[in-house]
Amino acid sequence: MFKRFTFWLWLAVVFQLLTALAHSLSFFVTQIPTNETERQLLELMGTYRLDMGAGFHRTTHQLFTALSACFPLLYLLGGLNNIYCMKKRIDAGVLRGLLAIQLIVFGIGFGVMVVFAFLPPIMLTGLVFVCLAAAFFLIPRTE
Repeated sequence: MFKRFTFWLWLAVVFQLLTALAHSLSFFVTQIPTNETERQLLELMGTYRLDMGAGFHRTTHQLFTALSACFPLLYLLGGLNNIYCMKKRIDAGVLRGLLAIQLIVFGIGFGVMVVFAFLPPIMLTGLVFVCLAAAFFLIPRTE
């Protein structure tokens, strides 16, 4: 079981979808400040508009939300791509290339999480990276 690349790829899909779901939950939670400094910070992030040029005036909260929406979408895209490829039984060479691309993208994402995030996203992105790496190295090479 652990020597089949399909096991690791399906496990990567599970972790990709779980990561996307877990990060999406942050959109449904309201931050409540626990002290005066946090209250002031949250108020400024939600009300102070930065001049982005060309007539765009966004708050830090709006920018954070836009970037934060991209993270689960990236993991959802990766998971759905892998599901599609597995269901269509695409050629191993093509799948190996797709896995190489995902290893680069999700590896960089994992590195960013290690430097800038906290434990749950670090663990989830790390699990995705490890499963994709295992699938990549176990997939049969085609000539």
